[in-house]
Amino acid sequence: MKKCSISGKKANNGYKVSFSNKKSRKIQNVNLQRKKIWDKQSQKWTKVLVSTKALKSL
Repeated sequence: MKKCSISGKKANNGYKVSFSNKKSRKIQNVNLQRKKIWDKQSQKWTKVLVSTKALKSL
């Protein structure tokens, strides 16, 4: 399952609604990006999956 490692965001469930008001299930996934972040404790680069909203706050 796709999940942000910083903010904990995950996919959202919803409906796709047609003009005639028929509903079918859809999943809105989180916009995740792979980033290398420097970890001060271990003095290493770590690869993490981060949502774009959490990436702005880094």
